[in-house]
Amino acid sequence: MTRPTAERKVRRAARAALDKRATDLVVLDVQGLSSVTDYFLVCSGKSTTHMKTITDAIRAELKSDGVRPLHAEGVAESGWILLDYGDVLMHVFLEETRVYYALERLWGDAPPVSLDGS
Repeated sequence: MTRPTAERKVRRAARAALDKRATDLVVLDVQGLSSVTDYFLVCSGKSTTHMKTITDAIRAELKSDGVRPLHAEGVAESGWILLDYGDVLMHVFLEETRVYYALERLWGDAPPVSLDGS
């Protein structure tokens, strides 16, 4: 099986998160700014249960492509879950935790990826 590209992974993950009603989803292309990863997916859940639903959906979607996270960190109760797929880092926040960490502002030079047609 051919390994999916980083762009395919982030688009499929975004679709899975949006299907579970993730809010304020943004994908940032950090290829020119980071040596750690190619894309950030950042979204919010309205509760800890919602966050878990979103991360479970992302994991299931990518697992169907034969892709598993290299590392996962955090729990819904902390307000932040990180799924590390190497070339894609996925951050699922509670809304208030996301405001506190402000990753989009920190990576403000990264261009957003349009998800139209994904």
